[in-house]
Amino acid sequence: MEALEMVAVGAAGVAAGGLNAVVGSGTLITFPTLLAFGLPPVLANVSNNLGLVPGTLSAAYGYRREMKGQFRRLVRFGTASLIGGLIGALLLLKLPDDAFRAVVPALILTACLLVLLQPWLARRLKNREGGGRVDGGIPMWCGVLATGIYGGYFGAAQGVLLMALFGTFLLDDLQRLNAAKNVLASIVNGVAAVVFIVVADIDWTAAGLIAAGSTVGGLVGARFGRRLPPLVMRTFIVVVGTTASIIMLIQ
Repeated sequence: MEALEMVAVGAAGVAAGGLNAVVGSGTLITFPTLLAFGLPPVLANVSNNLGLVPGTLSAAYGYRREMKGQFRRLVRFGTASLIGGLIGALLLLKLPDDAFRAVVPALILTACLLVLLQPWLARRLKNREGGGRVDGGIPMWCGVLATGIYGGYFGAAQGVLLMALFGTFLLDDLQRLNAAKNVLASIVNGVAAVVFIVVADIDWTAAGLIAAGSTVGGLVGARFGRRLPPLVMRTFIVVVGTTASIIMLIQ
């Protein structure tokens, strides 16, 4: 990898880390960048996943204040993310790339619709259940598990899917939900990275550059994202998710 390419990959890592901290879909920046510089799809996917782990961890650290009082929630959903990430990583190594990516645009567009409907759905849940469920029940756990499987396999916009699930089933402040999203994404990426390190080929130069960039981007994104009002965050989530689905449909 030449010097200019290394700078580009590092810059893509910064952008991806910042985007992941606020909503997700950072993979849509780094993964195409690696493909553009000649990495095969699976190698690019594996290297990208590993490189984004420090970024998700730094984003989670940046949102540490918003994680207060969410320990039980994070343990409950963290288990689903751990199992899902492991399954997704194993699927990546066993199935052809197109097997799962074929349904990704539909998943992301559905997530965007849920984000748009979130205020109305939250009011309906509150009126029906007298305050709403704090854990979302079994449907929410299964949704986090399914998102973890997807995140372990490819990962683009898993944050959008998580935020849509949270906004639909949980009654809580959007910033607190975003903090939980960062923790769950770091669990998914982390367990997938362990699997890839053990059994897959990795471009360590690409992974290292993305790791350095995403760490910086995650901290900056967490600081900026906390200042966004709920309406702005919701709009940003929908725009990013719709753009991600269009890109994947075109490819």
